[in-house]
Amino acid sequence: VRELLERYVRLLRSDELALPSVAADRTAMVRRARREVSSLLATEGYFSPTVRIDRSDTEVWELRVEPGPRTTIREVDIAFEGDIVTADTSGGRASPELLRAGWSLPAGAPFRQQDWDRAKQNLLDAVSARYYAAARIVHSRAEIDPDQHTARLAVRIDSGPPFYLGDLDVSGLKTLPEDLVQRYGHGLLRRGQPYDREALLAFQSGLQNAPNFASVIVDIERDPALASAVPVRVQIAEALPKRLSFGVGMSTNTGYRVEASYRDTNLFARAWELSTGLRLEQRRQSAYADVFLPPAGRHRDSFGMLLDRSDLEGLKIESQAVGVARKTLRGDIETQLALRYQHEKISPDGAESRASDTLTANWTWVKRDVDDLLDPTRGYVLEFQLGGGAAIALAEQDFVRLYSRFARYQPVGERDVFIVRGEAGATLANSRTGIPQDFLFRTGGAQSVRGYAYQSLGVREGSATVGGRYLGTASAEYVRWFEPQWGAAFFVDVGDAADERADF
Repeated sequence: VRELLERYVRLLRSDELALPSVAADRTAMVRRARREVSSLLATEGYFSPTVRIDRSDTEVWELRVEPGPRTTIREVDIAFEGDIVTADTSGGRASPELLRAGWSLPAGAPFRQQDWDRAKQNLLDAVSARYYAAARIVHSRAEIDPDQHTARLAVRIDSGPPFYLGDLDVSGLKTLPEDLVQRYGHGLLRRGQPYDREALLAFQSGLQNAPNFASVIVDIERDPALASAVPVRVQIAEALPKRLSFGVGMSTNTGYRVEASYRDTNLFARAWELSTGLRLEQRRQSAYADVFLPPAGRHRDSFGMLLDRSDLEGLKIESQAVGVARKTLRGDIETQLALRYQHEKISPDGAESRASDTLTANWTWVKRDVDDLLDPTRGYVLEFQLGGGAAIALAEQDFVRLYSRFARYQPVGERDVFIVRGEAGATLANSRTGIPQDFLFRTGGAQSVRGYAYQSLGVREGSATVGGRYLGTASAEYVRWFEPQWGAAFFVDVGDAADERADF
């Protein structure tokens, strides 16, 4: 208990000892110190301390404390009243038996005021997480026997009636469509649905992450009289809809660049999000425009176009594409189904140029379980892709593309990170002729096989490197941080892309 007393007992602080009032009334000072010590020790479960305060001739104060035996819990009485006592637990309601089993301060545990308060709050949170939004503690008592050094705990919770959701009560919308908030809630919140705190938080998080809103608060009125159809209150502050950005930079993959982008989150006053931009790089140039429709629950649809030109490792590619996509988010799993029509012209140095028109479909599944999406230090990312085209739908031949990627981040010590990555891909087709380069594989450069130029590993055609039908890379990396912004990475990369497995 030394640290506790040194932090809070005023007698032990030098600034307090220097006050004139301390020297004028040492008796009052000693009494106050005794009360402080006894009160502080009681919060830690010591109710029979011996406290002695002496002052030597050298003006040194000495505080002697014998805390005595620590109080332990002898008995716990947890009682419930309200609907929870008789309700059927098959609908997800918490049962009194499970709640008692989850009590965090059982008999035999040491008594601490902080643990007692936390245990009561955790129990109340467990009751009120679903159905019982108005649950409350109607009685709690910690009865201490200082002679026996034991404590008897009693707490009674009234669950109140079960709550069911009513209509959304939205306020704060000015320029956005009135049904926008309902679209975000579609599939997540339904009228008549039992109250679920996690569902409301997920709804609020989805709104907060949307570019249309600057701030969002979602809550209900915890009035038992409204329990049969409680309105869900949504308070909105709209974000500024238009944004124009400019940037310059450089990349080891594609060289120096300049770019400009424009975003409008309320296109045509329908809450459509327009994202368009132009990027000019040394070895690649692109222009794009995408329109994202308001979400429908977990789904969000989009359509767009892309103009792209690149000159990498002797392969010039000019492509124009239009497409539609549906993205679905369920927790930390994201899926996307995309359909794209593209015209592509490739010109390998020293080989014949050719052009193709292709209609392709692609399905992507990604699970991200990391501590930070932008700079992960713990967790993993797992991705699968399945796509292809058919000869009956513009493609020159039938082909199917399979791709998977895995990355694992493991912290080492306080700041260092060990990273393992791997990726594998295969395009199932008789040959690579007529297959878009996006559905073939090249590798090399950052985030793949470092030490080789970007996209330099693949199939030689003329003097250029073009995509092959097979891919495999792996990497092990240790990042040592010397300062928060400075570190060094030690890594081993291996991998290649080829058109035949025998040439891998």
